[in-house]
Amino acid sequence: MIGDLVGSRRVESRARAQTDLLTALEITNRHVPAEQPMEATIGDEFQGVYASATEALRASLVVRLALPEDMDCRSGIGRGELEVVGASRHGLTQDGPAWWTARSAVEEAKRMQKRHPGVRTWLDLAGDPDQGRYAAYALCRDQVVSSFGGRQRRIALAMLAGEAQKTIAEREGISASAVSQTVRSHGIATLLLSMTEVAA
Repeated sequence: MIGDLVGSRRVESRARAQTDLLTALEITNRHVPAEQPMEATIGDEFQGVYASATEALRASLVVRLALPEDMDCRSGIGRGELEVVGASRHGLTQDGPAWWTARSAVEEAKRMQKRHPGVRTWLDLAGDPDQGRYAAYALCRDQVVSSFGGRQRRIALAMLAGEAQKTIAEREGISASAVSQTVRSHGIATLLLSMTEVAA
């Protein structure tokens, strides 16, 4: 999986954006098991390696939810052989079909965003018969998440981690019923169910 920040050149502080990205990647690594944990590479890009498309899709969701309200990211997911050909202070240097298909996928997500503003994820799974199912899920999921504000992102992330609504309410400074209403009215419950179903 390869990702990049959306509109990073427009943020007031690139240093703050980089710090927030690193925090989001740390959260993603705690939530989603990885063959190679998510890490920042060069500029505003990041990458990670997962055992399955569903885990990569889950990681692409978590990193979006973990970013602050004024930040967003795109993700490209590829499949195939992968070779680590070097390392630097910008992370591992990779090559092989998986890296190139992920690179192509993130570029496709960027192109699609011009026609469909909510799109943030695309996949190139090298002929996997389930690609259409995964792509349809990602398109609909992205549209839902793109409508979230900061509170909806935080609640969705906490729910995805299995936190109780009472605990979330205390942290947000709102009532448990307000959390429940947000989960229902903003599609968070449907988002969580869709993640379970696509992984089945």
